[in-house]
Amino acid sequence: MARSNGIRGSRIGAGPMGESERGTMIERVSATFWCANGHETQAHFAASADLPEVWDCHWCGAPAGTDRENPPVAAPTAPFKTHLAYVRERRTDADAEILLAEALSRLRGNR
Repeated sequence: MARSNGIRGSRIGAGPMGESERGTMIERVSATFWCANGHETQAHFAASADLPEVWDCHWCGAPAGTDRENPPVAAPTAPFKTHLAYVRERRTDADAEILLAEALSRLRGNR
């Protein structure tokens, strides 16, 4: 005997669409932000929420502001550094020679 499932053929969330089932929608406001590259991004917020001064641009990811004529400038980012670059900042060549000599003497002593 086959088992029957009461919700066969439907999915979670299926049913009549409308406010009666999901509640009333909150009042919203739309805000427009511009980045330094001239891109326009629209975002929607609850009417009771405080609007942010800076928002990420939808197109390029740069910071965007509400003033079209004076958009915020992106903070300069440092170039990527490898672990070796950080080690070279902390150690001088003389320190490196001493550490290398100690490591080689330990390796030769284990033979």
